[in-house]
Amino acid sequence: MNKQNGHHSWPEDVGIIDIEIYFPAYFVDQGELEVFDNVSKGKYTIGLGQNRMGFCSDREDINSLCLTVVEQLMRKRGLTYNQIGRLEVGTETIIDKSKSVKTVLMELFKDCGNHDVEGVDSTNACYGGTAALFNSVAWVESSAWDGRYALVVAGDIAVYAEGNARPTGGAGAVAMLIGPNAPIVLERGLRSTYMEHVYDFYKPNLMSEYPTVDGKLSVQSYAKALDKCYEGFCRKAEKLSKGKDKKCFTLKDLDAMLFHTPYCKLVQKSLGRLSFNDFKRDPDPDMHLEYRGLEIYRDLNLEDTYFNKDVEKAFVDHSKAMFEKKTKPSLLIAKEVGNMYTPSLYACLVSYIASQRIEDLLGIRVGMFSYGSGLAATLFSLRFTEDIAKGSELRYLHESLQNVQSRLTNRIKVSPENFTEILKLRNVTHHQAPYSPIGTVEDLFPKTWYLEYVDDKHRRNYSQLRGAPCITLNGHISKVSNSLHIETSKVTDEFCKPSATPISIKEGLQLV
Repeated sequence: MNKQNGHHSWPEDVGIIDIEIYFPAYFVDQGELEVFDNVSKGKYTIGLGQNRMGFCSDREDINSLCLTVVEQLMRKRGLTYNQIGRLEVGTETIIDKSKSVKTVLMELFKDCGNHDVEGVDSTNACYGGTAALFNSVAWVESSAWDGRYALVVAGDIAVYAEGNARPTGGAGAVAMLIGPNAPIVLERGLRSTYMEHVYDFYKPNLMSEYPTVDGKLSVQSYAKALDKCYEGFCRKAEKLSKGKDKKCFTLKDLDAMLFHTPYCKLVQKSLGRLSFNDFKRDPDPDMHLEYRGLEIYRDLNLEDTYFNKDVEKAFVDHSKAMFEKKTKPSLLIAKEVGNMYTPSLYACLVSYIASQRIEDLLGIRVGMFSYGSGLAATLFSLRFTEDIAKGSELRYLHESLQNVQSRLTNRIKVSPENFTEILKLRNVTHHQAPYSPIGTVEDLFPKTWYLEYVDDKHRRNYSQLRGAPCITLNGHISKVSNSLHIETSKVTDEFCKPSATPISIKEGLQLV
């Protein structure tokens, strides 16, 4: 094999070495939101499958979310910024039509003097994070690779205008460290993509954070893309296994199946749809007892069943046991935070890893379906390492994600009334300049970056909480003297320390 810059030009086992997640400190309860919105009980909690929804005050934007998650990952790994050779961001939360989020993140590299970092932003609805991942893996596998790590960042703030779509919002960011000899490897030759021009969800008004949504078309487009990607994925899997006595690839060949998650109920329906695809692709389903009672659906065309409730219910029921084992464990964060857009699929990966015993991750294959409206979709697969020994990368990754549940628990609940006021404030001030945010800083998680002010030239200035501010439980937001602030309870985390003086990025992003 040829060598490039002192290393093999085709490094082995390229994939995800480590992953970190950030979600905001505030959430609204979906059951309380049902009452506030005067909708039927269970519409959001049962109909959508959502428990809580995370959101940001005006103190956080896409830049601050990504600054926070990148630094968390680098600090966790004990890496220096000189060790990163590529950094790419996937996001659809646009606050500048020209300047990428990646350029803001370069301020973190300034002290070490590393400005030789490839990559910019990838944008197409919720698909940008996957595009950034594929590009970064391709860089490591290419002649351009110089031996350093790649860093993939996916982040978004998902907010909607008042109405049916609002409870499907969320916010957060994920950072992934990419390199060779990874504990989670992207399988080569096993991915299938489907793209089409569709106006199911888009953001034509750059002065607002709110998208334009065609809900019915969005559900149809998601299902269509899922069908097309699965068909192509199965075809490629069968071709790769040719000669190995494998006749037909099915969901049984995946140990887990994860999905982009606009809301959790759609994911359960989507696994049922893949089960319907398996049924349709089976050359002789009548020979299998598992399909007994489903014969009446044999001659239906996939494209005629997007809104067929009988088919949907039959195959959701048929795949229920598979859902409980292979998909439900991935929905922890999605249920509690909501749709993060680009990080959504990778938050499901975090949830799945955190919810399993390390022994259950040994050598597994995980299917990943990524969808972005407009539309772009890919189904690909990850293979986990078989090394789970003490000190192994996978064991370290698994252990580092065991705090996810406690981080979810240590958030602050906000009433629906004040949640609505905050979203109004965000929408009104979305592109205001100059602007000084009025949200409370002290309630942010430790080490969080936040927006300090926007100057009269729209230049954004950020600070970071140094030390560990107290995380309070069951706080609420009140409107007093035309400003929003947190009135916290007396309950604090026993490990909290008083907030120290923030460190800042100011005056055109200069560290001071």
